[in-house]
Amino acid sequence: MFDWYESSVWLGKLLLAALLGGAVGFERETHGQAAGLRTNLLVTMGSCLMMMLSLHIEELFSGLDATSSVRVDPARIASYAVAGMGFLGGGAILKGKGSVRGLTTAASLWLNTGIGLAIGANYFLPAVYASLISVAILYNLRFMKHLFPHDVPTILTIGCSTTEKPLNRIKKILSEYKELDITFLNYHLDLQAGKVRYRFRISCKKSVRFGIIIDRLKREIDDLNMIAWEEGDVP
Repeated sequence: MFDWYESSVWLGKLLLAALLGGAVGFERETHGQAAGLRTNLLVTMGSCLMMMLSLHIEELFSGLDATSSVRVDPARIASYAVAGMGFLGGGAILKGKGSVRGLTTAASLWLNTGIGLAIGANYFLPAVYASLISVAILYNLRFMKHLFPHDVPTILTIGCSTTEKPLNRIKKILSEYKELDITFLNYHLDLQAGKVRYRFRISCKKSVRFGIIIDRLKREIDDLNMIAWEEGDVP
């Protein structure tokens, strides 16, 4: 006979999982991440369903005695759900210039797996707490991280229409700015055109005022014809 009460409990668990996972996914969606609202919602609800299935399998075989060859492990499905999330999380991680992006999104997917499993196991209040804390972290710490200075890998390219090789003068100017640290240098000389180009790999703080440095290079380096700043790869 159909049990309406049990059915409503199942539905309530899935809806709660979808609600909490959607809250985390909404934050990811507003910041342009590919794994956004729908992805996080489905992950949380799917993991909740897997946990419910794990508990139900234990109920199905609860009548077996010690002589039975069947061994039931209620945590097995849940453990594979967490392990399988690594593939989906890996797909959200991208290697870009200067940094690896998508780690926070991958972590939110992994967290939502835990939230869904907790709801499926009737661990409602900790699941709600985890969801509220994670949303607070995602929204607030995003702005707080800009308060702390951190190193930014940068590529500085300088071109000159001369063969006099003004490298020492360029390095002297850059060395006067203590927030800059030259870690590598490439040199290119075009013999036919009589042009020289230097490519510096620099570690610097994000607060560096590049405009002042560029103006000084323009004033003090003769025959300067090109200056370019770009974000570099993490060394």
